[in-house]
Amino acid sequence: MRVWIDQDLCTGDGLCIDHCPDVFVQLEDGIAYVAERGVALNDPGSSGSLARVEQRDHLAVVRAAEVCPGECIFIELDAHDVPQVEPESPLVIHAS
Repeated sequence: MRVWIDQDLCTGDGLCIDHCPDVFVQLEDGIAYVAERGVALNDPGSSGSLARVEQRDHLAVVRAAEVCPGECIFIELDAHDVPQVEPESPLVIHAS
């Protein structure tokens, strides 16, 4: 699983960080970014900042995307990834 944030849509609420601080960080500009191995990836507004997500964080990343008020978290699944979300979840995930 890989994830990125469209900073143009981010509202800076920080809910993603509450759900998964290992993957999401908030920088001085008040906007959320993805992090990989503790390093913030910041290519604002594009998928150029795809962060690989550890298996242990998959569910937390999906939940962060579900609650994001800016709907700015984008998840890309590898062929072997299977999302673990509840059936009533409105989240749509596109496999690449």
